[in-house]
Amino acid sequence: MRIVVMGIGVVVACFGVLWALQGFGVLGGSPMSNTTTWSVIGPIVAVVGIAVAAYGSRMRR
Repeated sequence: MRIVVMGIGVVVACFGVLWALQGFGVLGGSPMSNTTTWSVIGPIVAVVGIAVAAYGSRMRR
């Protein structure tokens, strides 16, 4: 269960980073590019993913 929670946290964090990069305009070619909404939502989702991964790493077996 611990590995699953950590994996979910890492995947969520990766999506958050991807959304943030698209929102900031670093990654183009998407309707999400250069959009303030994704510049705000992306980092929040990334932090939540990191928190979930950290929680998963501290779970007991």
